[in-house]
Amino acid sequence: MNIVVCVKIAPDPEDLEIGSDGSVSTAHAEWSIGGFDLPALEAGVRLAEIHGGKVIALSAGPSSINQSKIKKDILSRGADELVLVVDETLQDASTAETARVLAAAIHKMEDVQLAFFGEGSADLYFQQTGAQVGERLGWLCLNAVQDVRLIQEGMLQVQRTLDVEMQVLDVPLPAALSVTSDICEPRLASMRAILQASRKPVIEWSLADIGIENLAASVEILAVQAPPRTSRKGVVLGGSVEEAVRSLLNNLKKEGVL
Repeated sequence: MNIVVCVKIAPDPEDLEIGSDGSVSTAHAEWSIGGFDLPALEAGVRLAEIHGGKVIALSAGPSSINQSKIKKDILSRGADELVLVVDETLQDASTAETARVLAAAIHKMEDVQLAFFGEGSADLYFQQTGAQVGERLGWLCLNAVQDVRLIQEGMLQVQRTLDVEMQVLDVPLPAALSVTSDICEPRLASMRAILQASRKPVIEWSLADIGIENLAASVEILAVQAPPRTSRKGVVLGGSVEEAVRSLLNNLKKEGVL
């Protein structure tokens, strides 16, 4: 059984540049694997280590994702293979278009029964892509997954964390699962794993390779705008703790916060 783990490669938020008009620039940002996807990758690798199978990391995006450092980082964390779908129109693709591309790439692969996703992307965190990919593939899809175990051939036991309860389900394959960040602790790559990563296969596909010809016409451009900057009021509250708390509450009420 092959396991696909979809990872979002995104600009580091600390490297974003905010213009005077509120525009956000990623021109000088370093790109890396989203932190929400690292537990998903680890979950897929652990399942394959116990029960066998191959772990294929999959990512879609502009040419910025096709960097040797990023590829080595992904493969050194246990993935057996990396597939990149690269096209500049994916720079600002919506979750619907991203899901369309990922589903088409998974459909092109052989013997894939399970797809893992992080709980959300590192950039916009819409938490929709995993469910949309599963729907496009016609697979059962679940989110908020905290634990995954293979209980028999073609059947998983999945534990989900909901608002007021813990849910345990028997899930038939194929399935698309979006996992929480606490499903497991991502491993730190050893020196041996880093050296081995350079010998693992990396496959690059275009949109045409996965049967998509008209994405540019349907991409929804997501304009990200930083909130307006405001100056600090610089109010200092004196007196005892009780007096300071009362003053703070009164000020917040006057500002309309409370």
